[in-house]
Amino acid sequence: MLAIQFDHFGGPEVLNPVELPPPVPGPGDILITVEAAGVNFADTHQVDGSYLAADALPYVPGSEVVGRTPDGRRVLARVSHGYAEQVLAKESAVHEIPETLDAAEALALLVQGLTAWHLLRTSARLRDGESVVVHSAAGGVGSLAVQLARRFGAGRVLAQVSTPAKERLVLDLGADAVVTYPLQEKADVILDAVGGELFEQALGSLASFGRLVTYGSAARTGFTPVDPARLGRLNASVVGFWLRPTLAVPGAVEGPLGELLALVAADRLKPVTGADYPLAEARRAHADLLARRTVGKVVLRP
Repeated sequence: MLAIQFDHFGGPEVLNPVELPPPVPGPGDILITVEAAGVNFADTHQVDGSYLAADALPYVPGSEVVGRTPDGRRVLARVSHGYAEQVLAKESAVHEIPETLDAAEALALLVQGLTAWHLLRTSARLRDGESVVVHSAAGGVGSLAVQLARRFGAGRVLAQVSTPAKERLVLDLGADAVVTYPLQEKADVILDAVGGELFEQALGSLASFGRLVTYGSAARTGFTPVDPARLGRLNASVVGFWLRPTLAVPGAVEGPLGELLALVAADRLKPVTGADYPLAEARRAHADLLARRTVGKVVLRP
């Protein structure tokens, strides 16, 4: 069985195709033959050793797949070791999906879709009429957050992106405007997965009782200390979010994922799909993701 594995930490160059024995299901496991595996920014942190939780080496990354069960069901599943031709999943982590749903669109709804949903609903607790700024708005999470913010009642949705092509994309998705710092108007909610200087600029751009939700550190500059006194002067909050522990909270997956799937089925939410890469070229997929050459959902196909 072909899989992608790394045995020491580093950049994309440590990812290598290997032949591994097919996984053997245990009690409660379901074997899935993979149609497509999702690539997430968190995977790049696992590979370079900067992820919030350490994994034993050697390690096969990948947390989500679309595939087929032995009884013929087409499923979307949360997994470990998803960069492979076959994977195991727990029954509770498997969700049947229509044959007509594109695999990349389905994968966009799992890690990234649930992240966007919880950033707005659970962490920011977005209220009707509030303004939202989405950093990295053309990415997997950002492109969904722009659309969901509008669906969830935001008054203005503002996008931060890095290229003119990405500007056109986010405006087509429903953003009111593309912004740079300093903002011309204070924001009620800012979603940030970058950190570093962008986090600092965002913190100073919050409206009174605004919320800055941080859910990553793509800048890889480390985490910025936050002075409680400064928060007091700003009348603002910094909220941290990590999807992994959220998935264990009762009701955190089924309801939100069902809502996301229903929105897609009703053509009211359009996951942005990016490049497809052969499984053996996971190294190139990671390099392109880190270099900001991708938009939307990136997938590997065996």
